[in-house]
Amino acid sequence: MAGKKKDPGPSVKDAEVYEALRDDGASKEKAARIANASAAQGRSTVGDRGGHAESYEDRTVDELRERAAELDIEGRSSMTKDELIDALRNH
Repeated sequence: MAGKKKDPGPSVKDAEVYEALRDDGASKEKAARIANASAAQGRSTVGDRGGHAESYEDRTVDELRERAAELDIEGRSSMTKDELIDALRNH
């Protein structure tokens, strides 16, 4: 059945938000994290919270590597600044 969405499972609390994020290219982990936050705190609360972080381009390579370490991105120690930014945005 082409186009039919798979049930993300019981660990995802807001399947509609999850599917929209996945359609926009978010990873399964990121989509689940945001969908569960929106289910617990309300969609508008979670939406209002976004967009306040410093731009990745304004950060140093060390700051980017620190953030990549928090997210356990593999290969971060040998990545360039542009590669780190791409990895962080697409994690």
